[in-house]
Amino acid sequence: MNFVKSRLGMMMFLQYAVWGIWLPVLATYLQSTTADGGLGFTSGQVGWILGVAGSIGAVSAPFIAGQFADRYFSTEKFLAVLLVLGGIVKLTLSYQDSFTAWLILATLYSVLYMPTLSLTNSMAFAHLDDPDSEWPRIRVLGTIGWIAASWLFPMIWLQTDLEFQILPPFFVGTEVPDATARLADTLKVSGVLAILYAGFCLLLPHTPPKKEAVERLAFKKAFSLLSHRSFAILVAASLPIAVIHQVYFMQTGPFFENQLGLLVTYIAPAMTVGQFAEIGFLALLGTFLVRLGFKWTITIGGLAYFARYAIWGLISMQDAAGPSVDAAGQFVWTGPLMIGVFSQLLHGLCYACFFASAFMYVDRIAEADIRNSAQAVFGIIILGVGPMLAGPFLGILGSVFGEAGVVTDFAGMWFTLAALALLSTALIVFAFEDETEGEIALQPA
Repeated sequence: MNFVKSRLGMMMFLQYAVWGIWLPVLATYLQSTTADGGLGFTSGQVGWILGVAGSIGAVSAPFIAGQFADRYFSTEKFLAVLLVLGGIVKLTLSYQDSFTAWLILATLYSVLYMPTLSLTNSMAFAHLDDPDSEWPRIRVLGTIGWIAASWLFPMIWLQTDLEFQILPPFFVGTEVPDATARLADTLKVSGVLAILYAGFCLLLPHTPPKKEAVERLAFKKAFSLLSHRSFAILVAASLPIAVIHQVYFMQTGPFFENQLGLLVTYIAPAMTVGQFAEIGFLALLGTFLVRLGFKWTITIGGLAYFARYAIWGLISMQDAAGPSVDAAGQFVWTGPLMIGVFSQLLHGLCYACFFASAFMYVDRIAEADIRNSAQAVFGIIILGVGPMLAGPFLGILGSVFGEAGVVTDFAGMWFTLAALALLSTALIVFAFEDETEGEIALQPA
């Protein structure tokens, strides 16, 4: 990997480490009772914070990332500014305990952070000679960053007397008494890491704005891609997938803890089983696309969502387990817990085949001067509209499958999500047509 690719790889590592350190455990912290060290929010409130608030940043991304980075500022410097401001907000958020403060600050943070996802994607595409084969190898370093952040924090801060074991999370010990309360520290570490990452951005390859572009409003031109059948069908199929993808991050932690008996300390490492699989599948993504094309690669991703939620629904049909520890307080595996954790291997197929392929498809069909904006427009669906709907949708799930607004019937919830995944996959199979075969960027109608 040459120097440019090495810097792009480190960019992806830091980009997803900033996110991965807090997202897997935040729902557990927010939804746990105050007696256990959490904030005692309902599932619906967690949905607003992780869904609606987070989606506002994605909706604003075409104006922030696309319009300004495509037209007026170099991408690497604009990225650095957003990261510094976001880091400050994250540090402030770690000291809040009211729902109102969380909703406001989480919204502000999303406005600052979500555009950085499309900026890093477009910067990588701009400096790679062969994106189809090179981008998956660059993007996989983001997954490694997510894993590193998710593992190091609980190993260092949430347990003592570490010992090695052959099964994940590999390094296990005694959970500290205030482990749930200490989850708030993930926000502080994320904030500091974001500021350090901003400094690194100044070393990234220079990516100037495209001042020669004819269109004054890049995001308006990017939205015109919706006039193309393939893009419109992809958007329609991605919307429900984006909803159920967000619910995964909202409820997997509580599911592992309350249904399967996993200790709080091991929630984030256990969830990285999916990221380990993601590494392998991203490495194979180029082969999938060459052999199967975009349509069937994306279909595999949709079926993986269905299979994972169906498996979780089946193992949820038994009584909830107690804490998964032995008489000495050491972590032990149970059958349902092992199935639940290792079925996350399907998450690698989910992300690599559905979302990574979809982002590559969007880059392929967009003209060069609007690629930042096209990535941001598609990001609205995945990171904006989908999560926005996921918030109130989780509130409904909490009412239908829960008590006092908190989900307790996990089987009903997971089977509902499996059905939505199957419907989205059917839309891809029967309606989507790959328009990249000619390797020509589509001209807006």
